[in-house]
Amino acid sequence: MPETALQDLAAAIEMKRADAVLASSVAFGELTLTVALPHLESLIEFLRDDPACRFSSLVDITAIDHPERPARFDVVYHFLSMYRNHRIRLKVAVREEDMVPSIIGLHPSANWFEREVFDMFGILFSGHPDLRRILTDYGFRGHPLRKDFPTTGYVEVRYDEARKRVVYEPVKLVQEYRQFDFMSPWEGAEYILPGDQKAGAK
Repeated sequence: MPETALQDLAAAIEMKRADAVLASSVAFGELTLTVALPHLESLIEFLRDDPACRFSSLVDITAIDHPERPARFDVVYHFLSMYRNHRIRLKVAVREEDMVPSIIGLHPSANWFEREVFDMFGILFSGHPDLRRILTDYGFRGHPLRKDFPTTGYVEVRYDEARKRVVYEPVKLVQEYRQFDFMSPWEGAEYILPGDQKAGAK
């Protein structure tokens, strides 16, 4: 879709819903609107029902973690208008203690998407009828896609043959956790690699 058409669409939405839209941008052929959290639900309803928009299909809901910001998370919504052949992205900044309004009443397919975001990031959705974990175990501790979650996790799961059941145990790494420096192989490392001391002894 031409960039000018996306800019015109953004201007039309901002004019009609100036209370909800904080900023807009067009990049890589996609329109992104930054939205105020209190007006998120009403804006999504407007985008679905307005004749110039008709964003009737919810494609995805995800989040981005920015631990250094006071509003730690960006919750991101992607919508498609099959009538207009437009796509739009909504981005709303959320603090750790904020609750995002559920949009299941507007888009029933949001049910699992919101559960995934809760499971992976710990973001709560008010009004969700069944906000449980969906990708991890019910007893899982933490939220895997937060940038403060340890890459090794807290516990490991295995089947115990003696007990005839699945057991949870503290993580035990069978080898030292590897750290990669991602240096160019042509520049060479600035430290002695294992085995190099043997070459120097000859």
